[in-house]
Amino acid sequence: MYRPHRLTLLLALLAITAGCMSSLAMTASAEAAPAERKAASHRKPVKYCTKVRLPSGRPVLRPKGCIQLCKRSVRKGKQHRVVWVRCNRPVRPPRVAPHISGLLSGSGEGTTAAVPAEVMKSTFAATTIARSSGAAAPGGGTAKTLILYDTTGAYGWMGELYAMSTANLASRFGSWKSMPVANYTAGTLDAYTATIYIGSTYDEPLPDAFLDDAYKTTKPVVWIYDNIWRMASRHVDFQAKYGWQWWQFDTSDVSSVTYKGVKLDRSLLNRGGIMQYAALDPAKVTTLATATRADGTTLPWAVRSGNLTYIGENPFTYTGETDRDLAFVDLLFDALAPATPERHRALIRLEDITPNSDPADLKAVADALYKRRIPFGFGVSPQYRDPKKVQGTTTTLTLAQTPQVVAALKYMQARGGVMINHGFSHQYGSVANPYDGVSGNDFEFYRVTENTDHTLNFAGPVPEDSPAWAKGRMTSANAAFAAAKLTAPKIFEFPHYTSSVNGYDAAKAMYPTRWERALYFSGVMKGGAVDYARPIGQRFPFVVRDVYGSAVLPENIGSYEPEAFYQFPIHPVADILNGADKNKVVRDGFASFYFHPFWGPGPLEQALDGLTARGWTFVSPTSLS
Repeated sequence: MYRPHRLTLLLALLAITAGCMSSLAMTASAEAAPAERKAASHRKPVKYCTKVRLPSGRPVLRPKGCIQLCKRSVRKGKQHRVVWVRCNRPVRPPRVAPHISGLLSGSGEGTTAAVPAEVMKSTFAATTIARSSGAAAPGGGTAKTLILYDTTGAYGWMGELYAMSTANLASRFGSWKSMPVANYTAGTLDAYTATIYIGSTYDEPLPDAFLDDAYKTTKPVVWIYDNIWRMASRHVDFQAKYGWQWWQFDTSDVSSVTYKGVKLDRSLLNRGGIMQYAALDPAKVTTLATATRADGTTLPWAVRSGNLTYIGENPFTYTGETDRDLAFVDLLFDALAPATPERHRALIRLEDITPNSDPADLKAVADALYKRRIPFGFGVSPQYRDPKKVQGTTTTLTLAQTPQVVAALKYMQARGGVMINHGFSHQYGSVANPYDGVSGNDFEFYRVTENTDHTLNFAGPVPEDSPAWAKGRMTSANAAFAAAKLTAPKIFEFPHYTSSVNGYDAAKAMYPTRWERALYFSGVMKGGAVDYARPIGQRFPFVVRDVYGSAVLPENIGSYEPEAFYQFPIHPVADILNGADKNKVVRDGFASFYFHPFWGPGPLEQALDGLTARGWTFVSPTSLS
């Protein structure tokens, strides 16, 4: 029998791979073509750095490969001579098809979830207006962020997904505006506090106006991953100004990135490479974070010189709760709110409460929290359904039919609890979605199927999906609360953190705040058709206002899970505390977790006391929204 809400572990924080990089050096004959010989002899730019051999057979290659200049052997009559020619980019790395990487909300890295072929081939009929700008999160600052992203090539659509992730984070600091970098016009960045460019497409054509403005501005510029070579190529004094020069992408196994003395995790599935440097002047350059290879050697992960911060890889790929993307999050403070003081707050949510819950369990965990004067939230689905009679003979149960559960909910409120709407029934229809149709086990606002190996297919919106249908589910939930003489909650949490765009829009219209991780889909930022085959998932280290326009409270260190569940490993209290330790690198961030009351107060008390001892201060969700 399934434990309620284990599947919340399953929120796939989609990580779209940035692709694998190849070795820099390319082999070629010493007999260069006439055009190549002419280019070399005149020291003009060439596309690639080429390894050549002298008649002795000895390779000629500048010791650190393709940097600003590369050795070329040029034949003149019977003589060979070595000249230097300028390289304008690293060798083009091969790209691999993106996929959904099942990185779990509660237990780190899991198996890959798939989008089925029928979804991959088409988009759903739903359309959306462009969400290309947004307001500050509750309590956010007054900064204005310009976000530029790539759009060309076979995987140009990834740029929009990464831009949405960036925009969600930027809302913590103030308002934001996004656009394809191709649309940039001269002087645009002057109106913003800082500019963030996400280089996700190798050799994306960048407007000269952007390259010039980014080079001459005194405002912060954060440059992520690809195409820094275009800046260096256009401005020949790049190295003299910034004190560093790009070299090539290092695709060695890197499993950790150290930031502020804390070792953050990096998935070995990530083969996209990290930029290496041909030159780095410590008098001009600050190394902000360091990546460690399997052999113990290191390379810079992020550097800053003057107003330019460069992140040597895409921090949005293959992310987890203790991941190196936390370093990127904290670096945003330097660009957008450098005077922010250190502060570490915590949130706790009790999860998957239904009319079928045990009132004694609910009261016991509420007492454990109240004893410590810790405010908390608790998610309730007001209708319980078991259409297949998996757990008994009851098929439908409401709060109005279970006065003892209602009394327990009021008891929890009296002890500092804030009730959250966790869907109407936390399941869908009378079908397995994907497991057994039982409330707490299945998705409600999205269709999911299970494979024989227990991996999941995120098939897309349910057949009835529409703004009216989603609003109807939420309205029915409110009516069920009212029938039990309970005030309808002001905060919403999607079952298993998953919905269509219509669901997210309905939630925004009915609730001022959501409390969850979330999915974002291709087409949401640029407008037009929503492509549910191209999603990205995100967890938040602080309160944001996401691209759907809702305030979203963070849940970023998962849940207590002492037993393995199919492909999902255990996630004990030690993992919750480890996640909190890693998240402390974010100077004004949260450690937010959830707990199922049926586990009893013991492990909850361990987690609460451990977080308190580490300097985390618990706050009420109502203080944030």
